[in-house]
Amino acid sequence: MSAPATPPADRRDFLKTAGAVAAIAGTASFAQANVRQDSEKKEPVIGHIGTGSRWNGPGMQAAGRGKNKILCDVDRGHLEAAAKKIKDSHGDDPELTDDYRKVIDDPEIDVVVIVTPDHWHTKPLIEAVRAGKDVYCEKPLTLTIQEGIDICKAVEETGRTVQVGTQQRTEMGRKFLTAVALVREGRLGDVKKITCGIGGSPTSGDIPAVDPPQELNWEKWLGQTPEVAFRKDGGKTNCHYEFRWWYEYSGGKMTDWGAHHVDIAQWALDQNGEGQGPTKIVPNMAKVVHPAGMDENGMPVEDDKYNAASKFEVSAFFPGDVEMVISSDERNGLLIEGTKGRIFVSRGDLTGAPVDELKDNPLPEGALERAYKGQPVAKSHMDNFFAARDGKAEPISDVFSHHRALTTCHLANIAIRLGRELNWDPKAQKIVGDEQAQSMTARTKRDGYDYEV
Repeated sequence: MSAPATPPADRRDFLKTAGAVAAIAGTASFAQANVRQDSEKKEPVIGHIGTGSRWNGPGMQAAGRGKNKILCDVDRGHLEAAAKKIKDSHGDDPELTDDYRKVIDDPEIDVVVIVTPDHWHTKPLIEAVRAGKDVYCEKPLTLTIQEGIDICKAVEETGRTVQVGTQQRTEMGRKFLTAVALVREGRLGDVKKITCGIGGSPTSGDIPAVDPPQELNWEKWLGQTPEVAFRKDGGKTNCHYEFRWWYEYSGGKMTDWGAHHVDIAQWALDQNGEGQGPTKIVPNMAKVVHPAGMDENGMPVEDDKYNAASKFEVSAFFPGDVEMVISSDERNGLLIEGTKGRIFVSRGDLTGAPVDELKDNPLPEGALERAYKGQPVAKSHMDNFFAARDGKAEPISDVFSHHRALTTCHLANIAIRLGRELNWDPKAQKIVGDEQAQSMTARTKRDGYDYEV
């Protein structure tokens, strides 16, 4: 929320009331329940942190909502390309910098859009909400479980509005939202198994160390992670998009596509709230090709090639004897199996007998809205974010639910790297009976790149 910040508990109570009003009297009444009047609004001032290829989606979507004052990126080429797009599309002439603190410290900036590699999400997000700003941050939200705990604490204490970029909750023809509504309305009976097909990470051979490009500040790009050589061989590198295949900076496909599909699975199961989540993680199969071998924490002893798992299957067990299988080999999407039927949903398909039955027995009025946190379904994920910061909605992909889903992904990666079963206490948010695994829920940050919770 824009200032004054509403305490999280009061905000949740308000949104429950507003959702009930909307269900009874429609969208107009929902807007009338807003604590702010339209006359009080002002055009938001926006700062952008990270302007690489992915920024062209959410970054440009946000850019049209207000004045774009500062662009930050450690790659000058990214900055100049983004500045040209904003100038051509919106007429703004933003300041360009490689120091994200200029965005955080600027008192005029209301909204911060973070589209950086995963290891650069947490520090600027926490500092932004502590500075009184609202944030749209790309997925996956965190590099570790502890970062998710820290983000949730900061957002809860500040009451700021934060949206995570898991657009499947709002967009994609509402296929995923419809699938969740089918589950919530009992059309599948009791859900017993969900299979998330997310693909496997690519592999590489040796990638040589070379000088980083002149336009790239490699030391700042590394941020909290260990200082290592820049590597590149054709399209393979340890920087920019290919960072996803290195555990130092991301979590492979487990946190790339897993951040989308595991999120939908736990949303359908209603297992992404406080104290919820899996209780056991079992690595059924995993394959990482590293001839020189791995150390005791499941990291290769050589740092010259991709190290995220290329093939895997992990089972996560939830209360009620529900199994979630996360697989690199299954078709991309979610197969949701219940006692009354099963459906498959992806960005291109929503199929199954319960879907076919909608022709003669449609979902009841308001079913999608009920699944969408009891509020009107936004036209776009960015629409929902700006409605939330105006007090007219709740962010559909809030940090609290996303943290719970991404915790499952992080646990799966720890189980893969150690090659053993993990027991998880979702209330305490700790791995039980395995000190080594628990130590991997956080990481030591390089000097100068830590943050205050």
